[in-house]
Amino acid sequence: MVSILSNIGMMVTFNRPSITCFFSLRHSTSASAMNIITPISTTRRSGNYEPTIWDFQFIHSLHNPYAGDKYMKRFNKLKKEVNKKLMMMVEGSQELEKLELIDSLERLGLSYHFKDEIMQILRSINYQNITPGDSLYTTALKFRLLRQHGFHISQDILNDFKDENGNLKQRICKDTKGLLELYEASFLSTETKITLKNATRFTVAHLKIYVDNHSCGNQDDNIIVELVVHALELPRHWMMPRLETEWYIKIYGRIPNANPLLLELAKLDFNIVQAAHQQDLKILSRWWKSTSLAEKLSFSRDRLVEDFFWSVGLVFEPQHSFCRRMVAKNIAFIVIIDDIYDVYGTLDELEIFTHAVQRWDVKAMEQLPDYMKICYLSLFNTTNEMAYHILIQQGINVLPYLTKQWADLCKAYLQEARWYHNGYKPTLEEYMNNAWISIATPLVLLHAFIFLINPTTKEALESLNKYPDIIRRCAIINRFIDDLATSSDELKRGDVPKSIQCCMNEKGISEEEARKHINLLIKEMWEVMNKDQISKEMLFSEEFIRIVLNFSRTSHCMYQHGDGHGIQNSHIKSYISKLLFEPLIM
Repeated sequence: MVSILSNIGMMVTFNRPSITCFFSLRHSTSASAMNIITPISTTRRSGNYEPTIWDFQFIHSLHNPYAGDKYMKRFNKLKKEVNKKLMMMVEGSQELEKLELIDSLERLGLSYHFKDEIMQILRSINYQNITPGDSLYTTALKFRLLRQHGFHISQDILNDFKDENGNLKQRICKDTKGLLELYEASFLSTETKITLKNATRFTVAHLKIYVDNHSCGNQDDNIIVELVVHALELPRHWMMPRLETEWYIKIYGRIPNANPLLLELAKLDFNIVQAAHQQDLKILSRWWKSTSLAEKLSFSRDRLVEDFFWSVGLVFEPQHSFCRRMVAKNIAFIVIIDDIYDVYGTLDELEIFTHAVQRWDVKAMEQLPDYMKICYLSLFNTTNEMAYHILIQQGINVLPYLTKQWADLCKAYLQEARWYHNGYKPTLEEYMNNAWISIATPLVLLHAFIFLINPTTKEALESLNKYPDIIRRCAIINRFIDDLATSSDELKRGDVPKSIQCCMNEKGISEEEARKHINLLIKEMWEVMNKDQISKEMLFSEEFIRIVLNFSRTSHCMYQHGDGHGIQNSHIKSYISKLLFEPLIM
């Protein structure tokens, strides 16, 4: 399949059978003389970043009654009851009842406790033979759940709802419940066929009409309206899992026929997990304070809680505490170094710093200015300590892989700094060949892999350092999402043109047109990542692939309402407070 965004001048190619998709994806340093304009002054800039609102004292003042064993007895009792119900369902329940229970467990954030039971139920469903008369809702729900759990299920399952011309039948327009489920299912598209692509457009149009006509209806209508409005803001497949859980738990109790057992278990689980996250944050905050980086490098963003929020988005389960903390440390350094390159450092200083990171030698810091020495030595020590931990635990030296990707990131940052200081306007292709690295997604995922997967294999590490397709796709999605939210403010501060401006400059199109094309490209890239998710040829585990997908989901949420990291965004404040600091009322 070839999708050509002709108004932008960019081609995305999906080559079979490997389903690679991309620009040329090589680092490009070429510059056309016609794009060079007068160099910009090297005067230090300022990000005008506000201080953190969650300081050390606040974090350590937290007291959560759900920490410890007090509530675990009740939790374990409820969990056994749910598990018993699941096992009874394997043979003795209607298909729709099975599907709805699985869907509720996932949306309530409980499915990670019942992975084996859920897979056993899904395997028991004969999804190749569609029961005659299945409703649109049942069919779409079955399609979505099977797809997202790695089953190869054709979109031909939806043929009964298409007319002779291949279009969705108009008779389903009044089936709001079915339309909503079809809308969610459409984001699991992988094929070149247009059924699911058309389904997205079709369902969006009719769901918007439903909202317009039922905003002041009865209580049941209002719940459906809330579900529809929420879905239209961001589909479930693109939503950060724990945020979806927090939102849905509050809705679930108002839904007719809600299961009180599931509701109580979900609330208990949410609060217990939140208590574990608070413990993680307390440990992290002590480390962060000990580094003095926020104090010594005051030009940079002090965003430890936001850094940790990212790590929760990638992997929230309590047992992965150490992985979360290591990923958060990594992101904290990325934020500081990004600010050094984007805001504070002179071009000469950035050249020296990049070289020092490439050398990865404590002697390399001798030529650095004092503020860079602080950052460099802290990065050096922390990364070496991480590598030492893995060496002791698993007997494998991961330091060469970590340092290689840190060097690649700094080289990508330096390329953007050169473009800015030389007044160079890259083409979209030039920009993206560099920007999928400078978004730091590969580096974060490398850390997540190292601290999540045990044993860590050299084969997998070698693959990660060659940036496999799924990592690149995730990185491009994250870059586009970031640019859509932050490019305007970054350009005002002083920065290289982002993907939106590259589109506008290259083809003379409006900002609105450029944004539409980038949103289209995000959806196309998701479709290929969906293919990766069910591929049997992937080197990586399902657990790691889920983290890759969760990274882009968290990006959607962080940047859905503007810059969620650079400024004190009210939406992000709310998300963080709900997930990390506010227990649900039992």
